[in-house]
Amino acid sequence: MPISDTKARNAKPREKLYRIADGHGLCLEVRPSGRKVWRLRYRLDGKANMWTIGDYPQVKLGPAREQRDWGRELIAQGIHPRHQVERDKQSRKDVQALTFRSVAEEWIAKRSGDWSLYYAGQVRKGLDDDIYPAFGDKPIREVQAADVLELMREVEKRGAPSVALLLRQWTSAIFRYGIINLQADTDPASFIKGAVTRPKVKHARALPERELRFLLGQLEVFGGYRTTRLAIELLLLTMVRTVELRRGRWADVDLDAAIWRIPEADMKMRRPHLVPLSRQAVEKLKELKEYTGGGELLLPGMKNPRAPIHHTTINQALFRMGFGEGKFAAHGFRATASTVLNEQGWNPDAIERQLAHAPSNRTRASYNHAQHMDERKEMMQWWADYLDRLRDSREVNGAG
Repeated sequence: MPISDTKARNAKPREKLYRIADGHGLCLEVRPSGRKVWRLRYRLDGKANMWTIGDYPQVKLGPAREQRDWGRELIAQGIHPRHQVERDKQSRKDVQALTFRSVAEEWIAKRSGDWSLYYAGQVRKGLDDDIYPAFGDKPIREVQAADVLELMREVEKRGAPSVALLLRQWTSAIFRYGIINLQADTDPASFIKGAVTRPKVKHARALPERELRFLLGQLEVFGGYRTTRLAIELLLLTMVRTVELRRGRWADVDLDAAIWRIPEADMKMRRPHLVPLSRQAVEKLKELKEYTGGGELLLPGMKNPRAPIHHTTINQALFRMGFGEGKFAAHGFRATASTVLNEQGWNPDAIERQLAHAPSNRTRASYNHAQHMDERKEMMQWWADYLDRLRDSREVNGAG
């Protein structure tokens, strides 16, 4: 007759091991030591076998019978229950070993070939500095929306909401990659989309003539690194973005032809860009080459010459010149030049092409690229001469 819980509980050890049958192969094995073990007797492939389910009373009678039924279903399929238990255990270990970090690294290896070096660096920094310390070593299936939300809120608190949004975006991409490859079940980062508000875009402020004249005077007495001053002057003279100047390489600059050919990989909009160089820009580049021409980059970092100057270097220099935080930033040089050139009646298409604001219509973009180069050369020379006149007028009229 089937065993009862009372009978199992009251079974006493004997000098020799004995078993109390329950039914369908399940029995309670009572050992001389007093240990009681649930076991399932069965035959598979013509051979007698025993599977240990677990100890009593840790495994009660009801769960033991459930395990027996589960085991008998496997046996009917020709599977030894203990083998399935071992596979399940290994699977759990594999799941535990499959951390968010391991999936993220696999994602990077698969996707980074389509990224620019700059974007790949952004992703790497975001992972190493923020995501991995937060939950990188947790099993990916255990990472919850709350983990991602906490990370975003912490980054937002330090005044970097745009970074927080990027971190959520990258985290979500990693989860989606994991789902496709059966490494994750859901994308918890998708549930908190909108948790951090995207900051309003602050349009670059153009410097009025009085402030531009003041800046030119401050450049004359700037006590920082000479290469930093030259970087600021080149931003003024070329109308390129700060990131494009920082990525600039000597191999792309033709001083004899007075042209800077920026490859698409270094451009924000991923389109190659030609920058005509005024006489003054060529002079500044020649001087800069005396400092950095031995390397690849126009503006190598002081600590690591293989990497460009830090993205805050130019704005920090402007701060020391009297342009405090919120008053003006390096990206405002483009707005300043555009404002003056438009006021002076230069062709808006030529100005937009110089700013690398290509029209969405590809045919028109190609037309502009071909037709406006001569005009842009003339325009950029006028702009450089205009800056010289401002500088000269300051010297004549005095500072202020």
